[in-house]
Amino acid sequence: MTHDVDVVLDALARREAVRSSDPAILVLRALVADVDSFYDAQRLSSVSMTPST
Repeated sequence: MTHDVDVVLDALARREAVRSSDPAILVLRALVADVDSFYDAQRLSSVSMTPST
């Protein structure tokens, strides 16, 4: 199983298409797309932090 994980991670790092319906891989693909969109100055997701009192 580790070999399969390494293959998927390597493919994602090279921005190659990874076809899978596995939820973890879908999240990783979305994160890669979000990081790539940073260079286009358009984030797909955002995090808001407010100070606690």
